[in-house]
Amino acid sequence: MEFNTLTMKLLQELNELLTDIGSKREVKVIVIEGSEKVFCAGHSLREIESRTANEVLKLFQTCQQVMRTMRDIPQLVISKVLKAAVAAGCQLVAASDMAIASDRAKFATPGINSGLFCSTPAVFLSRNIGRKKAVELLFTGDFMSAEEALQHGLVNKVVPAELLDEETERLAKQVTKQSLNIIELGKRQFYQQINMEDFQALHYATEVIALNSKHPDAQEGIRAFLEKRPPVWSDTKVHK
Repeated sequence: MEFNTLTMKLLQELNELLTDIGSKREVKVIVIEGSEKVFCAGHSLREIESRTANEVLKLFQTCQQVMRTMRDIPQLVISKVLKAAVAAGCQLVAASDMAIASDRAKFATPGINSGLFCSTPAVFLSRNIGRKKAVELLFTGDFMSAEEALQHGLVNKVVPAELLDEETERLAKQVTKQSLNIIELGKRQFYQQINMEDFQALHYATEVIALNSKHPDAQEGIRAFLEKRPPVWSDTKVHK
């Protein structure tokens, strides 16, 4: 599957893999990348066309579960985009915690061109970039360049294609030096508060940080800072 089409089979395998990685807690970052040809071409229109409405619903529900699993696992998920991320492939980038793209990457939600509006990709896309740009992409089906994606907040960084591996590893290592327990706590807190009213969010965050302060890894981190030494996190099984 050189175009990494999100068939039912691939979605089920991806969800099982993410769930397994999340439960084992052996790594702190997950990097999703595509092939030399494309990051992800989205769903298979051939599969959608050949299935009943209920079967198509099940397909999109399975994709929804993948997005939920990405959000619920303790690890941060980084999309590493060499070339095109289209439709649900663009959704995958938008749903990731971070994304890094090569200067050859491009992004589009072209479902409207086939009469199948990108309703599900629109959810995370519109939560990453401004409304006007999201509407432009969704209703024209046109591609957005890597530089535009950076400008509008869909990706964290754009680098030359030949440096994509190196720069992705560098970004991942900035996370892997942290405690997985605190990554998990912070990831949950961040997404819980993001759509709350300001002071509702602050009230929630205040409770979280107070409890966080007594977590063993917070206590170790504070001691290490005061003693001017690297912290030794409690999740010692985690590979660095």
